[in-house]
Amino acid sequence: MNMQQMMAQAQKMQRELKKAQAELAQKEFVISKGGAVTVTVLGNKEVKSINIDNDAFDPDNKEMIEDMIALAINEAIKQIDEESEAINERITGQPGGFGF
Repeated sequence: MNMQQMMAQAQKMQRELKKAQAELAQKEFVISKGGAVTVTVLGNKEVKSINIDNDAFDPDNKEMIEDMIALAINEAIKQIDEESEAINERITGQPGGFGF
């Protein structure tokens, strides 16, 4: 493969990677914890919504609910990172991709 073909292939991979990352940015990751908290995070790691069940609003549950929210957000971010890594590996054939 000559240099021009390698550059064309790299540019194609970069376009595919950008398209897949843009699709990932719009995807919703919905995580529920204990049936009391549901968090929706977009693939760009923006928190879209947090829903707390009405029964969980007892002041004695405050710390537990806060912990569930943090756990749900962290789990969503982990899933997003894993999916992003899978996209990079699928398109580039290498874990971590090419850093585009």
